[in-house]
Amino acid sequence: MDVKQSRKYTVKEISALAGVTVRTLHLYDRIGLLKPSYRTEKRYRLYGEKELLRLQQILFYKELGLPLAEITDILEDPDFDLVKALEGHRKALESRKERITEMLATIDKTILNLKGKMNMTHEELYAGLPKEKATAWQKFAREKWPLQMKHSEQTLLKMSKEQFSKLQEGFKANIVALATLLHYAPESPEVQNEIAVHYQYIQQFWGRPENIGEAYKGLGQLYVDEPLYTTVNGVANPDFAVFMKAAMDYYVDTNL
Repeated sequence: MDVKQSRKYTVKEISALAGVTVRTLHLYDRIGLLKPSYRTEKRYRLYGEKELLRLQQILFYKELGLPLAEITDILEDPDFDLVKALEGHRKALESRKERITEMLATIDKTILNLKGKMNMTHEELYAGLPKEKATAWQKFAREKWPLQMKHSEQTLLKMSKEQFSKLQEGFKANIVALATLLHYAPESPEVQNEIAVHYQYIQQFWGRPENIGEAYKGLGQLYVDEPLYTTVNGVANPDFAVFMKAAMDYYVDTNL
């Protein structure tokens, strides 16, 4: 028998191999997303090669922004094909690679702009970000708070390479984190903690306009009206837009 096939891994070993926490693996077990192949007499979880491959798929789909409930449905589909799934992941990652390359070029232009070696337009400032989303946010904010939006863009243009990159990556990570909480209630502490982070990022993009609570709720409504603006890593999910609006409304009503 192939040793690779017969090897069993503990939770800690899987955690180290895949870079996920033990707590996350326990959660996946509890919700039925990733069950161990065997439990010892002392109830220790053990995983085999099949579970390793399933975890790989889970992590790929999470990276693409799918909520856990949807990932479960996909993997439990009798017609699920691992090879086709991997081919799909490759296409998605190739698309992301192109966007990252454009974002890197944008960062380089920003550095030259800050050093006075070139003049960078506001349109170039958002290159590499989802174009429709950036355009919608700019239009929405400029119409309601032109002075604050001007101040916000000037602030972004003054950022260093590290600051600008950190802002972009932090906001992206926050959206992905919120997408993984789609199965939680919008008013739950887990969701509200991430929404508070989202609110802080929005303030960095907008400045702080008057009636910020109303403005933040307005952004939530924009998400619902145009679900494309809550696309996570190229995957549109209207349910996520509704979830975001409910969570944002609750945050405003209880904190602002």
